[in-house]
Amino acid sequence: MNIKLYVGNLSKLTTRDELDALFTQAGAVSAVDVIKDHRTGESRGFAFVTMGAQSEADKAVNMFNAYTWNDRVLKVSAAKPIE
Repeated sequence: MNIKLYVGNLSKLTTRDELDALFTQAGAVSAVDVIKDHRTGESRGFAFVTMGAQSEADKAVNMFNAYTWNDRVLKVSAAKPIE
């Protein structure tokens, strides 16, 4: 079961590969989507990371919410479904 996490307060220079490497420390990463502005192509400062299991997602939230990375304090939580 894949669990999607919201990752906020990212540097605009953060890449998919960097996030993949970071979150792999908590478990299997299924996907990483860095959200970009559709006009400029620049990162909007947040991403979604999909983890392979609930236990891995919980571990990632515990490890990386309020974690300082690239001089920024990350905000990591379960992604809210689109309404």
